Amino acid sequence: MADNKHEQIDTVTGKATTGHVWDGVSELNTPLPRWWLWIFYATIVWSVGYWIVYPSWPLVTSYTEGAFGWKSRVAVTQELDALRTQRAAIVSKLEGATPKEIADSPELLALARAQGRVAFADNCAPCHGAGGGGAKGFPNLNDDDWIWGGTFEDIEQTIRFGVRSVHDESRQGSPMPAFGRDGLLKNEEIEAVADFVRSRAGLQVDAKADLALGARVFADNCAVCHGEDGKGKREVGAANIVDAIWLYSPDRATIIEGIRNGRGASMPNWVGRLDDVTIKALTVYVHSLGGGE
Repeated sequence: MADNKHEQIDTVTGKATTGHVWDGVSELNTPLPRWWLWIFYATIVWSVGYWIVYPSWPLVTSYTEGAFGWKSRVAVTQELDALRTQRAAIVSKLEGATPKEIADSPELLALARAQGRVAFADNCAPCHGAGGGGAKGFPNLNDDDWIWGGTFEDIEQTIRFGVRSVHDESRQGSPMPAFGRDGLLKNEEIEAVADFVRSRAGLQVDAKADLALGARVFADNCAVCHGEDGKGKREVGAANIVDAIWLYSPDRATIIEGIRNGRGASMPNWVGRLDDVTIKALTVYVHSLGGGE
């Protein structure tokens, strides 16, 4: 209920009310403090001045540039230029050294790891995780299992040109065929070779698994990429499938799904997006995570 009489006095506080009453509670007519009002009016004056001095109002095809001509993009560019000038001596040291020389120098290694850590967090962590631990379908960079190789040269090649990227020098390899979807193998053959792979990796398989059939299917279809021993071939990007490290999962259903529908992960190329020094720092940082060769 609202009462429109404005000259009522609250019996508890002795103050005038606005005349508005909700559920028996009266709204007191308490003016704002004068200091607060002056600050409020000052902010209005300040905002008008801000509109005049700085870019603020959009126009049809442009915007008001402000009396100072200040632009945030120019300010950022100037700050980056100043930072590059400040770091020029350090960058020149990294630029003139090989990743191996950087790793052998405590000073350069500390610099490269610091720069590489930031570059990794900005560009690589969304796939490989903040600490390089990887995820399902994204390699763990902390272990010693490398699809394309873990030397300085291998890592730099992978970072620079990517895997199955649009760059002409990208690592290509052969995506894993969809043996089931494309009708290359029957369901029982897919299940048998999945059991065979699990057995070769030391994983438990059902006593009824047809490992003999799985071995024949593996030899006829999988060994060409993964090798007769199952340890993979780096030249085609085929993973080692007989160790305890799995890119996807050692779960039987996951292995069957991969054989049936194929695999073909990719990684973007960073040349042209990151400068040479940053790529070199990333190479050293990834190598130092614990899984470098």
